[in-house]
Amino acid sequence: MDYLIMGGQLMLSLSILIVLHELGHFLPARLFGTRVEKFYLFFDPWFELYKKQIGETEYGIGWLPLGGYVKISGMIDESFDTEQMSEEPQPWEFRSKPAWQRLIIMLGGVTVNFILGFLLYGFVLWVYGQEYLPNENLEYGIQVDSLGQEMGLRDGDHILSIAGKPYEQFNDRLVVREIIINNADKITVEREGLEVEVPIDPKYVTLLSSYEYKNKALFYPRMPFKIKDIMEDGPAEKAGIKPEDQIIGLDGQPTPWFIDFARAIRGKDGVEVDLTVLRNTSDTLQLSLTTTENGMIGVERVLAGELFGTKRKEYSFAQAMPAGVQKGWTFLGDQVKAFGQMFRGRIKASESLGGFGTIGSMFGNEWLWERFWTMTAVLSLILAFMNLLPIPALDGGHVMFLLYEMITGRKPSDKFLERATIVGFVIVIGLVLYANGLDIIRSFFS
Repeated sequence: MDYLIMGGQLMLSLSILIVLHELGHFLPARLFGTRVEKFYLFFDPWFELYKKQIGETEYGIGWLPLGGYVKISGMIDESFDTEQMSEEPQPWEFRSKPAWQRLIIMLGGVTVNFILGFLLYGFVLWVYGQEYLPNENLEYGIQVDSLGQEMGLRDGDHILSIAGKPYEQFNDRLVVREIIINNADKITVEREGLEVEVPIDPKYVTLLSSYEYKNKALFYPRMPFKIKDIMEDGPAEKAGIKPEDQIIGLDGQPTPWFIDFARAIRGKDGVEVDLTVLRNTSDTLQLSLTTTENGMIGVERVLAGELFGTKRKEYSFAQAMPAGVQKGWTFLGDQVKAFGQMFRGRIKASESLGGFGTIGSMFGNEWLWERFWTMTAVLSLILAFMNLLPIPALDGGHVMFLLYEMITGRKPSDKFLERATIVGFVIVIGLVLYANGLDIIRSFFS
C-alpha cells in the first residue's frame, strides 16, 4: 500500500508538470502560427493509451511515463521525422519562423516550470504557513548520533551557528545542507557553559552526500522519556503506567533521556524488566512489566514539538509570493552549487543520483497535500533546471543552437541538428537508465 501511495503521488505530480511544460511550448507555437501535430502526456512508441484529434492537433496519452512531448511541424526533435524535413519548408513550420520566435517557443516549457515552482512554494506558505521548532527552545541541547559524534559533536551541546550563520530553526538537515552545499568548515556550540568551535573535516561533504548517509541523522533534540498515551491492554497499562509519567530508569540503570532508555532496552524482547517511573514530578515508582516480542512497552511518547513548543509563521498572500520566489531561488542556487561540488569530485554522481524510486520515496507513504505540493514545486524547478542543460534533445540544446544562430547569423544544417539530437537523445536515455539502475541495485543491496 505504501508503494501505491508514493507511486500515485509521483504519477500525479509528473503528469501535472509534463502537461504544463508542454503547454509552455504549445501556446507560443500556436501564437506564432506554427502547426502542432501532437500533444502527448507520456511517450507513445508503437501505440498509445488514448488519442483524440482536435483541429490539426492530436492529443493523447502514451504508455511510457518518461516524459511527454509536443510534435511541432518542421522541428528536429526526438520524433526524428526526417521525411518531413526533406521537403521544402512551409510557412506554418517551426524552421520557417524567425530565430527569436523559435527561441521563445523553446524557452516556453522551462519558463512555465520556473514560474510554477515559485508559485507553488508561495501558495504552500500562504495556505499552510511554516512550522518549525525554535533552536532556543531546546532546553537540554542535542542528542548526538554516531555520525555526529564522529564529527565532534557531543550530547548536551547547544548549536549556536554553522560557519558563522546563526542556527535558529532546529533541523539537522540545515546543518547537512551547509556542509554539502556551502562547505561549512565549523559548527559553534555551547558546551558546559563555554563556546566551542567544532571543525568539520572536508571528507564529510562526500560522506553526507552519499546514498548510504543521505537520510542519516546527525543529532536529535535531547529530551526525557515522557509518556503521552498508553496502548490499551499493552504491557505499560497492565503495569500501571499513566500518561504524564516519565521513565527515568531500566533494571536499575538510570535512563534520564529517551535515547538512554532506547539503548538500554535494545535486545530485551519478551522479557520482564523493572522500570523506574517519575510521577507528578516528585513521586518515584518501581514498576515491572514484560516487553512485547519486539521489545516494546506499549506507550506513545511526547515528541519534541509537543514538549518544547513549535512556532508557525503565517504569511499573507502578498508576503507568501515573494517568499516563495526567494525559497525557489535558494533551491536553484543549491542545485548549481551541488553541480559544482560534483565537478570538484566532492560529491559523487553515483551516490547522489536517483531514479523514479528515489523520487517517489521523497513523497512519503502518507498522502499529505502540503508535502505533495512542496515536492511538486521542487520537481518543477528541477525539471526546468535540467531541461536548460545544453544537451541536444533537451530544450537547452535547442536554445544553444538558436543562440549560436542569432549571434553568428548562420543556421546549423538540418543534418547536423538531426545527428546532434540523436546523440543528445542517447545521452538523456542513458542517464535515465543509469539513475533508475542505481535504484534497482540499491533495492537489492540495502
